Amino acid sequence: MPPAPARILVVEDEEPLRTAIGQALAGAGFTVETAADGTDFAARIALFRPDAAVLDISLPGESGLRLAQRLRSAGNTPVLFVTARDGVDDRLAAFGAGADDYIIKPFILAELVARVTAVLRRTGGLVSPTMQVGDLVLDEAAARVTRAGASIELTGTEFRLLTYLVHNRGRTMSKTQILTQVWGYDDYDPNLVEAYVSALRRKLDANGPRLIQTVRGIGYRMQA
Repeated sequence: MPPAPARILVVEDEEPLRTAIGQALAGAGFTVETAADGTDFAARIALFRPDAAVLDISLPGESGLRLAQRLRSAGNTPVLFVTARDGVDDRLAAFGAGADDYIIKPFILAELVARVTAVLRRTGGLVSPTMQVGDLVLDEAAARVTRAGASIELTGTEFRLLTYLVHNRGRTMSKTQILTQVWGYDDYDPNLVEAYVSALRRKLDANGPRLIQTVRGIGYRMQA
């Protein structure tokens, strides 16, 4: 039986950002629960039992710093802070509260997912970083891709794009979704996605049949 996906608790009071973070983490294969503040926090962590938490520092009611301290005392859950505060004193306060990582707003969602994955890997909360689609094997831990046993060299952006499509294999992803999740914005020229998909295909298809399908008028789908 495959291991259960890691559980990520997200506490962020800005609803659009909270939704975007939740969708990005769920798209990466995590089980996600979101909240706008620390209301009923003890009951929430007892029921959900998060493997890691993504917390905003500035929250209504209890601050993210205080919530991190409560998480640490309840079970030493790793914490990643997302915040607009970028001063040295702010960073020191965050790490003093037990932060495992700290990311400044605005940020690229793919980077947040990568940092959450790295924190889980360091703390033993991520069991299997390897995914397979047909004869394609993607090892997130080593940032390595092989197909039919042959190594495929990808740029950083190509690797993030492939990882996103593999995590969502079998689902059709629009160009806007891909732009938002991989690049962090949705108002850029969608030809950027086309160019990177084409480059990625050339590398993948050299070792086997096409894996990334075009769904005309919608976007792209990685075969299941």
